[in-house]
Amino acid sequence: MRVAVLALQGAFVEHEQVLAALGADFLELRQRRDLDQPFDALILPGGESTVQGKLLRDLDMLKPLTGRIRDGLPVLGTCAGLILLAENILPQEPGHFKTLPVTVRRNAYGRQLGSFYTEEAFGGLGPIPMTFIRAPYIAAVHSPEAEVLAAVDGKITAVRYRSQLGVAFHPELGGDLRVHRYFLRMAAGHR
Repeated sequence: MRVAVLALQGAFVEHEQVLAALGADFLELRQRRDLDQPFDALILPGGESTVQGKLLRDLDMLKPLTGRIRDGLPVLGTCAGLILLAENILPQEPGHFKTLPVTVRRNAYGRQLGSFYTEEAFGGLGPIPMTFIRAPYIAAVHSPEAEVLAAVDGKITAVRYRSQLGVAFHPELGGDLRVHRYFLRMAAGHR
């Protein structure tokens, strides 16, 4: 399996380091022609969702990737990546991929000073480390097919919908490989 990592802005290197630790093959998506390379799954990293969305449009990558995600390409969106996937974004702003049937609230925990770390249950993995940096949370889920995997203080922080996994935190930070391992198993099972 080969995993593409969106490498336009944000914490893509940290995701690549986790993939390398897991022995997964990966490539970076930096421009339109990179989409011509074969890949089986996609990671949308944390960073600045507005900047990433603009670059995806400017580089003519948004529509082709949206089509692939709608067609079932397994995707992991973390923090800003979750925002890119969401159907709706609060406060009101235009969406990007709009493939994940959720509403997210941007910067829900405040600015950089509102960043925090906790450990909470995630799916069947038990407690995992969760680092929130200017993080969103999932304010609403719009499909009965969407499975809530994690919550912090009553706010949804991870959801799985078909071949999409959206998390509000940064699983690439802190050395715990379980969320990425979960995603790779999910992607392998979808093939």
